[in-house]
Amino acid sequence: MNKPPHSPKAGGMPIALGVMAGAIGGAAFGEATAGLLIGLTIGIVIAVVIWRRDRR
Repeated sequence: MNKPPHSPKAGGMPIALGVMAGAIGGAAFGEATAGLLIGLTIGIVIAVVIWRRDRR
């Protein structure tokens, strides 16, 4: 039996938004680099969750 066509979800947007929000949030506390890295980590985690769910 043929499967219906599958269009994958995009996971890049959470990474980009995480980096921007982290840098802005970190700058507000005087730690832009730490905020950027935290935002990047959170964005990557969200992207991996999206990717894992999309593989099912």
